Amino acid sequence: MKRDLLDIQDLSRNEIEQILNLTATLKKDKSSMGRFLEGKAIALVFQKPSNRTRVSFEVGIWQMGGKCFYLGPDEISLGKRESTSDAAKTLSRYLDGIVARTFSHQDIVELAKYTTVPVINGLSDVSHPCQAMADLFTIKEKFGGFKGVKVAYIGDGNNVCTSLLEGCALLGANMSIATPKKYTLPKEVVETAKKFAKESGSRIEIDNNPKNAAKGAHAIYTDTWVSMGQEKESKKRLKDFKGFQVDNELVSRADKNYIFMHCLPAHRGQEVTESVIDGKHSVIFDQAENRMHVQKAIISFLLGEKQ
Repeated sequence: MKRDLLDIQDLSRNEIEQILNLTATLKKDKSSMGRFLEGKAIALVFQKPSNRTRVSFEVGIWQMGGKCFYLGPDEISLGKRESTSDAAKTLSRYLDGIVARTFSHQDIVELAKYTTVPVINGLSDVSHPCQAMADLFTIKEKFGGFKGVKVAYIGDGNNVCTSLLEGCALLGANMSIATPKKYTLPKEVVETAKKFAKESGSRIEIDNNPKNAAKGAHAIYTDTWVSMGQEKESKKRLKDFKGFQVDNELVSRADKNYIFMHCLPAHRGQEVTESVIDGKHSVIFDQAENRMHVQKAIISFLLGEKQ
């Protein structure tokens, strides 16, 4: 039976740990699975332009001996040029896996429903599991584990926040989230995370005060206030997020050995000051690199590599 990765909660705690352990091996030796994808083809079905997601997948697939095909909106417009089900069934005859980057999460759900090969969510409006897995690996890399680690997320309760919360709750990391009142996480996302947290021993705190969230944090995380497709809301969003900038005063409340995290691209001077993002605590490029390693591990897991 094929497996997809559409959301972090598609994985159990044990499976996440298995993927993270394999990620560590792949990061130490980029050629360690150089023949795993030999003779296999994976397509990137992207509705949105991309830097990190596209390049990290293409290079990772190449390092594993596979062939990658980029299919942008000019080649495939899911549900427009032809039905998503027809596109999915056709691609399944050619490919061994699909990475999809879409505006609507429902497009990825429908794609996965009709394919006979694994589908990986490279980003949707609801979740960003590959980013969260890279973030979790980065946290483990820096702190050795998750128990007792506090992650503070400051900003928009968006797809990145959702996936990171699910991952922290499953693995036992504590997470404090501070968003403006109009940009809180959906109720069902919080309820699901709290169920995971009850089992793992994680502590979840959600409010609208960045200073509370940052207090004693080992990792401070933020994302852009205006994401792709939200440009028309820019003026309103910049006003609504006033007071949520990650600056020197805010990070002074964190643990002295804190790390600063951002999924990129960043709007310097908006959600974060240059002094923080370029400072000695910033690990943003470690996160970016780790996207490639963790995605190779995800591909291995979904395509049936025996551990």
